Amino acid sequence: MLNIIIGLLLIATFIGLVVYVMKGGDIMIGFLVMKILWIIIGGIPINQAANEIIADPAMKYGSTIMVIVFGSWFGRVLVDTGIAGDISKQAIKISYRYPILAAIFVCLITAFIFTSAYGVGAVIAIAVILLPILESLGLKKNVAVSAFVMSIGAPMYVNIVIVKQIQLFFPKVVYGPKYLTFGFSAMAVQLVVVILFILLHAKSIHKNEDQSLEKEKEGTKKVNKLTYILPILPVLVNILFKWEPIPGLLLAIILALLLTGKFNHGYKAMLDFVNTTIKKSISDISTLIVMLMFLAMFSAVAVKVTGRFNDVLTAIIPQDPWVLALTIGILSPLALFRGPLMVWGAGSATAAVLAATGFFNQYFAFAMIIIPSVSMAVSACITQSWNLWAVQETKLPVKTFLKTGVPFGWITCILNAILAVLMFK
Repeated sequence: MLNIIIGLLLIATFIGLVVYVMKGGDIMIGFLVMKILWIIIGGIPINQAANEIIADPAMKYGSTIMVIVFGSWFGRVLVDTGIAGDISKQAIKISYRYPILAAIFVCLITAFIFTSAYGVGAVIAIAVILLPILESLGLKKNVAVSAFVMSIGAPMYVNIVIVKQIQLFFPKVVYGPKYLTFGFSAMAVQLVVVILFILLHAKSIHKNEDQSLEKEKEGTKKVNKLTYILPILPVLVNILFKWEPIPGLLLAIILALLLTGKFNHGYKAMLDFVNTTIKKSISDISTLIVMLMFLAMFSAVAVKVTGRFNDVLTAIIPQDPWVLALTIGILSPLALFRGPLMVWGAGSATAAVLAATGFFNQYFAFAMIIIPSVSMAVSACITQSWNLWAVQETKLPVKTFLKTGVPFGWITCILNAILAVLMFK
């Protein structure tokens, strides 16, 4: 009886966190308060809480943070060396004769770049090049923006920065062939949805003008064509040689500097460029790092107290993989506005609880968390930082943005949830 009462109190505070976040509350403060409340409600001794919930998770999470740092640095190097921009502008070359194909090609290039690149700074640097191209092809503003941000969202299934953050809850999930088979498949599903989205709006796409094409070509910073493979290199060396993420990212960074001639302008110039990119990349993720530390602590306390409300959770959480997958797919809009299915919002509590129950193997549970977080929240929600920037930059009404992208994010979530059952059940 005592466990049921404690379990209900824990769930009540969980619901309180969901409501708080969805009303715009600061997520880091929410995690901090929840951690303290669950320590108290769960009756965890203070010394155990200090060492096993606060100190240990923060110390152990340091290696993951380093991967995120290197991932962000690589993204910044891709942008500041001109590699990302040059890859992007190749789309213009086919836009004159084949505008529909060009629109699809722009989206595929975007997805390719963000298999490794990460951060709002990198997104903005690419967006100022590609969004005008999409609009010049005749795509309506809402279609161009939604197609672009969904194309950024798709590769987040394999982006090491994203995967490492969610591995916090599911430590048995390895960034290797088993997961990447699902990750690339889920990415492909979302890109197919993006292509269908573009084809449904094909009537608005028209033949580009010569003047627009020439204008886009002006000022293009050309780089060695060998650099075009660099965005996917960290993933390739992981698959082929079983390298850990940091060596792969560091190799890609060094090759980017080498192939773009950054070593040819003197030691000081090279050092200044490296220092600048590091500073920018750390700035891009500084708040994220602190939030992830609080997440690690909250996940630790969730594991400690899960026994207190297993009886309640057994009655709430479906234990059949098909039922859970369809439930997640149908309810995926709950990932919007940092809701209970968005892992970087109130959904962090959902992830922690789902992981702690042990009802499912961790690869399947991981998929159930990343699907709505990526295909709905990252790809179609206004609370995602770069989505908000794109909407404000293009002066697109928020309501229009949501009405345009959410239905397609919803379809993707359902399809990928089914895919996850077939691959991991």
